[in-house]
Amino acid sequence: MTRLLAFWAGALLISQEAPSRPNVILLMTDDQGWGDTSYNGNKTLKTPHLDEMAAKGIRFNRFYAAAPVCSPTRGSVLTGRHPNRFGCFTYGKPIRLEERTIAQALRGAGYATGHFGKWHLNGRSGAGVAVLADDPLHPGRVGFDEWVSASNFYDLNPSLGRNGKAETFTGDGSDIAVEETLKFARRAVGDKKPFLAVVWFGNPHSPHRALAEDKAAYAELPEKEQNYYGELRGVDRSVGRLRAELRAMGAGENTLLWFCSDNGGQFGPTSTGGLRGAKGSLWEGGVRVPGILEWPARVRKPFATDVPASTLDIYPTIAEILGLKMPERPIDGTSLIPLIDGKMEQRPKLMPFWVHGTGHMAVIDNAYKLHKVPGTKKEPGAPRFELYDLIQDPRETRDLAAEKPDVVARLKSALDEWQKSVENSLAGKDY
Repeated sequence: MTRLLAFWAGALLISQEAPSRPNVILLMTDDQGWGDTSYNGNKTLKTPHLDEMAAKGIRFNRFYAAAPVCSPTRGSVLTGRHPNRFGCFTYGKPIRLEERTIAQALRGAGYATGHFGKWHLNGRSGAGVAVLADDPLHPGRVGFDEWVSASNFYDLNPSLGRNGKAETFTGDGSDIAVEETLKFARRAVGDKKPFLAVVWFGNPHSPHRALAEDKAAYAELPEKEQNYYGELRGVDRSVGRLRAELRAMGAGENTLLWFCSDNGGQFGPTSTGGLRGAKGSLWEGGVRVPGILEWPARVRKPFATDVPASTLDIYPTIAEILGLKMPERPIDGTSLIPLIDGKMEQRPKLMPFWVHGTGHMAVIDNAYKLHKVPGTKKEPGAPRFELYDLIQDPRETRDLAAEKPDVVARLKSALDEWQKSVENSLAGKDY
């Protein structure tokens, strides 16, 4: 009996140290800036559930959207590749069916896969409408078994496509997305099947229409702010419900929850946390976003990190967790498993950015960020290069290019090489 107890105790210890394949839930908000959480210092907004999630997991102080607008960043999550590689240059641009997605990879590994909420990778612009079965780029085309999806942003009482059939819902869009996710998760748990759920909220994107009770929580503010903060209150509430229900169904311990936004904020300097720029720009306010990873089975000791991480890293990280090979083509992200395990002090790979329409490019190498800023009609001429130390100067106020020409030269060369690689991908040479 003693030996038997020792055996089971040892087995339990092994299972705790090396958890079985986790469920994966990828949460993404729409236009939530780095400063749009109370844990990042917003004195007006209250986000108790996100605060708790950040306190119990990994809080990324420097998490980045791969692009400063939504569709490209969403494409980066699914592929681990910069969206310019497959022509998803800006919002409303589509993904290519030749891309290999995280949903396809996990479905091939035995996972149930579902998408819930905003899609915006089917080439449709304008307000969100139900994604239908005849859409050649609906979520099912790129690896999702189930989907309840809108083409773009949505808030109250939305029309969503349930596996391609339009359905009208009542209530707050964030609550609806999470409720549908929970139905999917319960089925997967009941079937004893691991699952991937991609949950893309429609809030707090304009036109900012919150539930009356969520607006009432900010009744002292002008109505525009009531709706904006009210929408974020709805997001926070839905995240809290998701976490609580996962625990209730016995899936909370070994579910990896990854939360971020698709681009920087545009609701004023509070939304961006006082960082330079906003949505649409490659300055920190346009690409630095809230980032949290919670996985109780592996992240036993919560911590905050200043190591830069990106939406590009999500797929490579999940692939390494599951022992899956990434597609044999250029991958711009990197696995964050060493960071999750507390063994990464520096990012091992450069983090590139490129707004194709403007020609503005940037690259982050841990503390340093190099901008390649194109000429304009007002200031024509060759591009100029600006260098910032984001540890000492996160608001990008002091250009160090003249003081550190060696760093500029090194990062400029790397950016040039990366651009050539992206152009090869765009021409279809990866396929």
